[in-house]
Amino acid sequence: MRVLFLTHRLPFAPNRGDRLRAYHILRHLSQSMDVDLVSLVHSEEEERQADEMRRDNITVTTCRPSILHRATRCASALWTGAPLTHALLDAPNLTATIEAVIAARRPDVVLAYCSGMARYALQRPLMGVPFVLDMVDVDSEKWNELGRTGAPPRKWIYAREGRLLASFEALAVQSAAATLVVNERERRAVLALAPDVRVEIVRNGIDLGAMTPPDVPAPSSDVVFCGVMNYPPNQEGALWMIEQVWPKVRSRRSDARLMLVGADPPGSLREAARSDASIIITGTVADVRPYLWGAAVSAAPLLTARGIQNKVLEAVAAGLPCVVTPVVRDGLPGEVLPACASAATADQFAEAIVDRLAWSPGRRREIARTASLHGLTWQHELARLIPLLSAAGTPLAKASGAIGESVN
Repeated sequence: MRVLFLTHRLPFAPNRGDRLRAYHILRHLSQSMDVDLVSLVHSEEEERQADEMRRDNITVTTCRPSILHRATRCASALWTGAPLTHALLDAPNLTATIEAVIAARRPDVVLAYCSGMARYALQRPLMGVPFVLDMVDVDSEKWNELGRTGAPPRKWIYAREGRLLASFEALAVQSAAATLVVNERERRAVLALAPDVRVEIVRNGIDLGAMTPPDVPAPSSDVVFCGVMNYPPNQEGALWMIEQVWPKVRSRRSDARLMLVGADPPGSLREAARSDASIIITGTVADVRPYLWGAAVSAAPLLTARGIQNKVLEAVAAGLPCVVTPVVRDGLPGEVLPACASAATADQFAEAIVDRLAWSPGRRREIARTASLHGLTWQHELARLIPLLSAAGTPLAKASGAIGESVN
């Protein structure tokens, strides 16, 4: 069976949440199916990564949006009432690229990664090819939440995006043979959009072999928060950590350091941390594992969160106890919860961190090991994906009805 896999970001290297799941899906499908990857790329570095994938015999075709094209599309979206997501995840030659790929190798089924790429599965030349939508999490819910909590004028833009994207997502899940999400919370959100659709939970996993610490736990007082720092929920959480939580931690643990590890930290984040030498903002790092293995505690201080926070799964696998907000906890697999403390307020979050900093390194490692991770591997979690795609791509499924009208 041949699968056309559409992604909004190149799934390599697997160094951020949206890439990580797509990367493991690509690897898993390629073991038993013929997979053509068509992906947007957003930098010269991603273009080089695509060349590296081709050297590994992965069939990948890329399209790169231009700044001018995006600006034009965004202006048009504001005028026509289309979601900005569709304007941002667009390239002038993407439809033609898809057309060329399927002319050479027509797919049996399309796998669209996130609702932003589902649009291409609903329009020519793919209209009529059965497709499965990996929603991962419901993007409109994230924008709705940011619209409720953000500051003007961004909150108005976020609220608009949440409303318009929800309308499109309802159409997309009704047109898909099946919709995939990462947990029960996201399943409920999809069913709120379209009550009678098929929604399957396919959770994220952990690469245990890669994340398991190679040595005894470090005698450290570092608190680590990993994430792409210009992503609004990560940025919001990091600022809350710096401004509200960290002064309370430092008042009781003068030796503690806060490590904010991740790409593209905005100037506002650096400015907030400028006067505190105990806060280290790393920017892009080649590998987050040494920072995890060298820390005492992992923090996930997100005030807005959807889906599963991979940063928590990886931190627990790396041997760290975690402190998370309730909205993060609600999306986590039950297997990792014994290693996680949930704290809603800045006082509670600081208290939980200070408590764990007082533990011995051995006890911190022991608490992390109370999480039952051996069944939470990518291979185990993705095992249902191939049967789902195979069922969608059978002749019976293809004959069961047209996909629908073109969506622009």
